[in-house]
Amino acid sequence: MGYKIAVVGATGNVGREMLNILAEREFPVDEIAALASRRSLGTEISFGDRTLKTQDLDAFDFTGWDIALFAIGSDATKTYAPKAANAGCVVIDNSSLYRYDPDVPLIVPEVNADAVMGYSKKNIIANPNCSTAQMVVALKPLHDRARIRRVVVSTYQSVSGSGKEGIDELWDQTKAVYNPTDDYEAKVYPKQIAFNVIPHIDVFLEDGQTKEEWKMVAETKKIVDPSIKVTATCVRVPVFVGHGEAINIEFEDHLDEAEARDILREAPGIMVIDKREDGGYVTPIECVGDFATFISRIRQDSTIDNGINLWCVSDNLRKGAALNAVQIAETLGQRVLKKG
Repeated sequence: MGYKIAVVGATGNVGREMLNILAEREFPVDEIAALASRRSLGTEISFGDRTLKTQDLDAFDFTGWDIALFAIGSDATKTYAPKAANAGCVVIDNSSLYRYDPDVPLIVPEVNADAVMGYSKKNIIANPNCSTAQMVVALKPLHDRARIRRVVVSTYQSVSGSGKEGIDELWDQTKAVYNPTDDYEAKVYPKQIAFNVIPHIDVFLEDGQTKEEWKMVAETKKIVDPSIKVTATCVRVPVFVGHGEAINIEFEDHLDEAEARDILREAPGIMVIDKREDGGYVTPIECVGDFATFISRIRQDSTIDNGINLWCVSDNLRKGAALNAVQIAETLGQRVLKKG
């Protein structure tokens, strides 16, 4: 006996990826529903070797369904997630709506799988921000060994983090640069993204941080350890898929680079590609379609007593969103629901 799974926002980039990953990982599905807004009703979407037609989210009854994977914005989630949760369906939400709610667990299964048991307070589990998800996978095994005091992270985030509109804007602006007769103004981003980098993701806060930077701080504390100090600079780069992060970590105890490399090699969800030669590291374009979080450029930071630098790359539509949600569903199934 398998699960009855609903994917909410099935026509979007993350929703489609959720369906792909459920099929790839052979999640034990008895019945699956692809849900979207009324304007997308009947759109055909692939699920393994099957084709699904989207159903109207407004009219859908979640009673009797086991898990709903939500990949819609916070405003719509505010309406439909409680509806699903109250019907007895466990919601795994990819939006930011519930991430900071103390009654909703925020989970990266490689890091804090035990927190899944807290789902029952609201019948909702939150998926973290894409930039946080890949970082904490790398931080947790190192923190267990040497206790992290402080993290300084600079992100290089792809346009797919803004959805299809971000991808389209990079594509259209790039074409316009090569064809001077075309004129394509910035709409999704505040400045041109083609052949540029923009140190601005989400809205600005009063202290000068952007909301994306604040998310990385708050979510790392909730997922890994509230005592860790984090400072972030989040940058949008002209890459279609795949986030990169340059991470500087200060530990309470000494940890040399060789041991850090060994720890990361053995850690779940991580692939270490770290050769000190031309091309001996992973770039965003090479991680697309992969489940792993890739770690490269592991080296001592000689400017502080207990410091390590590393480079972290992951497919943000996968580990940063859809894959993590499916892994949460797998954890929920194994530890709580126990079907399949």
